[in-house]
Amino acid sequence: MTPRITVNPQIHFGKPCVAGTRIPVQSVLELVRENLPFADIIRDYYPDLEPDDIRACIQYAMDVVALEDIHLAATP
Repeated sequence: MTPRITVNPQIHFGKPCVAGTRIPVQSVLELVRENLPFADIIRDYYPDLEPDDIRACIQYAMDVVALEDIHLAATP
């Protein structure tokens, strides 16, 4: 996990957040999904973020998917 992302059971029920903030990774990813430029996300939503924080959120999501176990049902 990147040092820019933290998980603390006391903040947002243990959901991953940008380190030093209460900004959930999921909230940042939702804005990225809407194709908002990083500068707009920072200016309009989260002025405490830096572009590297947004990149860290994306990388965190990629890391979670990479570690996910996929179980396919056997076909008869």
